[in-house]
Amino acid sequence: MHAHLRRTKIIATLGPATDRPGMLTRILEEGVDVVRLNLSHGSAEDHRRRAGEARAAAAALGREVAVLADLQGPKIRIAKFAAAPVLLEAGAPFALECDADAPPGDAARVGVSYLDLYKDVQPGDTLLLDDGLIALRVERIAGTTIHTRVQTGGALSDRKGINRLGGGLSLAALAEKDRSDIRLAAELDADFLAVSFAKCAADIEESRKLLRAAGGNAAIVAKIERAEAVAALAEIIDAADAVMVARGDLGVEIGDAELPGIQKKIIRETLARNKVVITATQMMQSMVESPIPTRAEVLDVANAVLDGTDAVMLSQETAAGKHPDKAVAAMRRVCLGAEHQFEPIEDLSVGTHQFERTDQAVAMATMFLAGRIGVRAIVALTESGATAQWLSRYRSSVPIYALSRRQSARRRMMLYRDVIPVEFDPHGVDATHAAKAAIQHLYNMQRLAEGDRVILTHGDHTGQRGGTNTLKLLRVGPGGVAEGLGNL
Repeated sequence: MHAHLRRTKIIATLGPATDRPGMLTRILEEGVDVVRLNLSHGSAEDHRRRAGEARAAAAALGREVAVLADLQGPKIRIAKFAAAPVLLEAGAPFALECDADAPPGDAARVGVSYLDLYKDVQPGDTLLLDDGLIALRVERIAGTTIHTRVQTGGALSDRKGINRLGGGLSLAALAEKDRSDIRLAAELDADFLAVSFAKCAADIEESRKLLRAAGGNAAIVAKIERAEAVAALAEIIDAADAVMVARGDLGVEIGDAELPGIQKKIIRETLARNKVVITATQMMQSMVESPIPTRAEVLDVANAVLDGTDAVMLSQETAAGKHPDKAVAAMRRVCLGAEHQFEPIEDLSVGTHQFERTDQAVAMATMFLAGRIGVRAIVALTESGATAQWLSRYRSSVPIYALSRRQSARRRMMLYRDVIPVEFDPHGVDATHAAKAAIQHLYNMQRLAEGDRVILTHGDHTGQRGGTNTLKLLRVGPGGVAEGLGNL
């Protein structure tokens, strides 16, 4: 009953590999908390089907799963070649044509999707193609054509991405396709909407405004994958509900050598500002083909867990890999192993925090006590999930059972580290009886046992958003009856 519970959440991207019969159920059984729909690939109908199938599979297992819709964003890509792939030789000239009528490319030139690219670059800049595998040095700009020299050559195929080393490309965060996909996310009732290539808080706020106008209530995830986003990190974190360390394009823009330190900074800053953080991209990339991860991948995932990330994400490993279920199982094992070594360093000393909300103060007081009086669990009666989020920002070894009647709140809490959402409806019952019923409910679920001490938080009025103002220390008595140890 009291076996170690995994605290770090797992996100898995859906795709052709998870469409195989029974695979969705298997990855959920292995531990997926959130499924990601990558709107860069597949049709709207594919995404509708996968979201529905994931929720149905979760319901059949008697559990929740959240849906994250991930916008493509304005990724700059080369156009198509007449005959792909082409081989670019180091030292050879190569031209990028910023012209909507550019002919199919060859080994000397190719069109690009961003027609103003020629305005954003200058001689001496380095352009990186295909996630940095090919490097071009800009020599001159003639009209709308960028003339470059190949620095690092290789095979190049259609529609590969382009980044400028150091960032600085001025295109907007939301392309026309993204605006359409925001409406799709609202239609799907997605729980999270990830905004790609955000540069500033305004990009996040615009996405939220468009989503709300379309009837969507998803939490907004800011993907940090531009150099400019690192410079504007604090304002982006404050504007978003969650942040994703999107290490693919970010690593290309800032350079691989800078990426580990930047990742740690993003995780640290996000937690310090009381928001949720996801670590993503190539975490177990070898498992696209291999049934086991490399030691380097194990260390990568473990380090993110030790740094305090809320969630780790699988992309191609589950969307297109040979072993989606084994990739999730490996991720789960590594998370559990790292959590055994995790030592919270959150400073809960008096005088280090200022609070604007009562539920924040109750959350900190709860975690301060939990670390000093030996409780088995924290039980939060929460309407919106806000109390559970505040509780989860203070890292500890104590599981947080978040009881809510609202499915949307329970699904959002699937992303919060340490939080286990539980369906529970206290509506119409006074706070004292609701608290006792919550303990009984968890006892009946075998989440609590006789003799366990727990801290319970709730509000004076059940079912009220933002109303948490009470903290109690309780013991589970015979038959799951809550015994008061006094109000704290």
